[in-house]
Amino acid sequence: MASSKLIVMKPVVILGVFVADTAYRAQRQPRIGETILGNSFKLGPGGKGSNQAVAAGKLGADVTFLTRLGVDPFADMARQTWAQAGVKSAVIDTPESYTGAAYIFVEETTGNNAIIVSPGAAMLISPADIDAHAGLIGSAGVFVTQLEQPIEAALRALEIARGAGVTTILNPAPAATLPDRIYALCDYLTPNETEAEELTGIKVSSIDDARRAADSLLAKGVGTVIVTLGEKGALLHAADRSEHVGVVDAGPVVETTGAGDAFNGGLAAALSRGVEPLQAVRFACAVAGISVTRPGTAPSMPTLQEVEALLARG
Repeated sequence: MASSKLIVMKPVVILGVFVADTAYRAQRQPRIGETILGNSFKLGPGGKGSNQAVAAGKLGADVTFLTRLGVDPFADMARQTWAQAGVKSAVIDTPESYTGAAYIFVEETTGNNAIIVSPGAAMLISPADIDAHAGLIGSAGVFVTQLEQPIEAALRALEIARGAGVTTILNPAPAATLPDRIYALCDYLTPNETEAEELTGIKVSSIDDARRAADSLLAKGVGTVIVTLGEKGALLHAADRSEHVGVVDAGPVVETTGAGDAFNGGLAAALSRGVEPLQAVRFACAVAGISVTRPGTAPSMPTLQEVEALLARG
């Protein structure tokens, strides 16, 4: 990817959810009615949309995050997280609810986890909220959303973005059944292997499988499908091209949580700079490649300089 100098950036707008991740580690889960001692606790920022906004912000994108928050200490954490990453926010304060939170239990002996997510105020994001921010969405160069807030809100936002000629990215995570009319609103659809299978019924265990699943999604009206393949990299698949991009190795893997968010934030940042799609996917793979060498989600997101240095090394 070219240097960040003299490049005109188009604004990025991301609709999504912030949750505070509360992570507990212990030898095992407690049984009902039982109290056990844990080995560690960590509190940090989470939520796919928020993580993607942080990733794009740290890469120098002009990014605004649209969401609902409660009026509480976790909302303060959200704003502080965004400020540190250079992310602007369009927050609908929701005092009648609470800022989302996730309980994450990690079993020390195996690394297996069990998670409860309570999205709180973000579950109240409505099509009316989206209409109230139509000007913001329509002014973007790139619009991104996922499936953690109500799907009706995501659908309305994609309609507004598409109507304004904005490049649209739908990250269909967590996996869910989508209404048929959403596909044609997506310039880019970015499922991982599990999500691609959920949307198409085609099990994705190889690059050829990913191509078949992507063909099925193109037939539904998607412009370009990008299937993220974990340690196999990513597949860029459109009507006129199909390119496999290998993983960009930045060092030993520490934690893969948030890699998909790093990828989507990186993709949005690259496209907002006018980078052509194949190079944008390679750039996004490098962002994800660096993020997995660090613990955490939002704290693991790299800067533009770090990504450019990694890509320059080839």
